[in-house]
Amino acid sequence: MASRHLTLGRIVLYAVLAYCVLYYLLPLTVMLFNSIKPLDDLKAGNVMSFPRSVTFAPWVKAWNTACTGVQCEGMKGYFWNSVSFVVPAVLISTLVGAFNGYVLTMWRFRGSNALFMALMLGCFIPFQSILLPMARTLGALGISQSVAGLIFVHVVYGIAFTTLFFRNYYVTLPEELVKAARIDGAGFMRIFHRIILPLSGPIIVVTVIWQFTQIWNDFLFGVVFSSGDSQPITVALNNLVNTSTGVKEYNVDMAAAVIAALPTLFVYVVAGKYFVRGLTAGAVKG
Repeated sequence: MASRHLTLGRIVLYAVLAYCVLYYLLPLTVMLFNSIKPLDDLKAGNVMSFPRSVTFAPWVKAWNTACTGVQCEGMKGYFWNSVSFVVPAVLISTLVGAFNGYVLTMWRFRGSNALFMALMLGCFIPFQSILLPMARTLGALGISQSVAGLIFVHVVYGIAFTTLFFRNYYVTLPEELVKAARIDGAGFMRIFHRIILPLSGPIIVVTVIWQFTQIWNDFLFGVVFSSGDSQPITVALNNLVNTSTGVKEYNVDMAAAVIAALPTLFVYVVAGKYFVRGLTAGAVKG
């Protein structure tokens, strides 16, 4: 009898989970179906139906035609713009966060807790409040409206989050490792490079996924701190969807939206399980 109840409970659980999966995948499914439909099929009102015929012309057009301002160029250029600043920004902010977490955890100094609290406040500062001071800073550095400027902005804004992640993970590591390395004569950087970083795999995955998602999907910084050929794909997608020239091609818009979302989807599909493991790895204490 207990086994029967257990089986029935698992069936109900799987049914609920399957319903949730279908519910959350419905928007993506609709976008995919509409992106491979001919425009005439969409005009007939078949938005929620399966494609009657399949065409990849909207994908080709979305990849090769993205409107920014009054010009229409290939979205592929803006895709690679995003790659060119997202990858360096993620790597730099992750490395700086790991270094900060290491210092604040293993090499505590007077005022380290106050510094950590100040960094934590950076996690709650809204994007809009830093637009003006950041614009003046970029102008003073001579990197405004450029890819280098976007890298700088996202690194600065992301340091608070990456430091928080690494610090909360490093407090779970035994301090005896660092003390033993000090006794053996290992210095500050040697301990960080040879001991701490090799143990940081789970939290590095969490931080990279978090930063990649936040930076890739960002629109506000992209539209404010870039222009012309340096704009990211989110800005190009917005301009493409909101263009009013000629006939509105919704299948092209859907294809462009999927293209813009593919990198983050890929990252979560490939490394999603490691993301969950990394989150729970730092939850023991701290």
